[in-house]
Amino acid sequence: MGVFKYSLVDFLFICLGLLFLLLDIALDIVAVVAFYQEKAYASLGILLLLLLGSSVLVQAFSWLWYSDEDSPRQTRVEKCLSLGLLKLLHVLQLGIYFRHAGVVEISLCSSCSGVSDPQGVAVSLSHDLSMLRLIETFSESAPQLVLMLTIIMQSGELGPVTVLKAIGSASAIAFSVTMYHRSLRSFLPGKQKQRMISSAVYFLWNLLLISSRLAALALFASALPCFIFAHFFCSWAVLFLFVWRSETDFMDGPWGERLYRATVGLIWYFDWLNVVEGRTRYRTVLYHGYVLVDMSVLCALWCWKMSTEPPYFKIPPWYAVIAAISVVAVYILGLLLKMIYYKCYHPNMAKEELKGDAAEKCRVGQGPTRTLMLSGDETDSHMQSDAHEDPEVTDRSGPSAPAPDIRRYNKRMRKLAENFYS
Repeated sequence: MGVFKYSLVDFLFICLGLLFLLLDIALDIVAVVAFYQEKAYASLGILLLLLLGSSVLVQAFSWLWYSDEDSPRQTRVEKCLSLGLLKLLHVLQLGIYFRHAGVVEISLCSSCSGVSDPQGVAVSLSHDLSMLRLIETFSESAPQLVLMLTIIMQSGELGPVTVLKAIGSASAIAFSVTMYHRSLRSFLPGKQKQRMISSAVYFLWNLLLISSRLAALALFASALPCFIFAHFFCSWAVLFLFVWRSETDFMDGPWGERLYRATVGLIWYFDWLNVVEGRTRYRTVLYHGYVLVDMSVLCALWCWKMSTEPPYFKIPPWYAVIAAISVVAVYILGLLLKMIYYKCYHPNMAKEELKGDAAEKCRVGQGPTRTLMLSGDETDSHMQSDAHEDPEVTDRSGPSAPAPDIRRYNKRMRKLAENFYS
């Protein structure tokens, strides 16, 4: 059984993630002020709705994970507050910052003391952060990028605020996808850990698929702005039904699972995410076929609108056709790169081969030291049962046995790793 290691690179990624989060907040404030000064109240309302909705969604997942009995708080920063105060912070939309502070705390303590993180606490917390960042990306950054691209297309002007916000949103999307992939990679055994080139290819095909999808939505929204909302709700309803039929098992409670399925439907509106265990080839082909047809229809409607009733400025019809074909072609190129990734770089493994295997929660080593792979409060129950059953512990006459080597793993991210690698 492999040991979860929290490296300096992981710590730098967490720090960069916090920096991107603060930068994104600053850019959001600048964009809100700019829309207000320009009296673009429609765009301002949509932006505020995206910001508030995404924040509530992320804080809801964070609180559900904190309130889970199997996921206790594990750092001093998190333990300094009672559960009631922590709930209040999530209501005030500040709970996510305590997760960042917890990872930074345990990482700095490990660096200053020169002792690694043997229990895997930092890795477990960073896994939760990567998932929360992924949810925030597709509930805030991706829709914002569509909004900004739509404004640019409708105005025909490359304003500094809109361009800066578009670049920031694209950077956040690329970074969160990379962080999510790195979190899944940590469950691979050391000898089969993927090389950095696999992450580069993974990042590239996701970037092509997501950017072309967002471009198609922006083209359609720029020509038919009122219909983009109907398109979203209809598409989300179909995708949500597809997720429900998949019978996911990610959250602990039924209400949390419903929220997760609705969130997956939102993510699928922009990009594919494996959410069920086993072979998902046919589901993936069906999804990409659906999105490819949908993008083709959106681009075709934009070309038709630009040739018959241009809403903002006139362009030659063949320019519009080239732009529409290019968007669809980029998506197809992304699909080809995805096939290359799964053919050359993606390891297919049984779930028992991944780190944090539930079947090896209690494993006796060669010596007296006992290794436990636990998640949550199972640590205390196993230690108490060992104290009653192990004669080496109850025998006070002899020397005491070494303390058990307790290693935690993130059970939620392990489920996603099973879906991705098995």
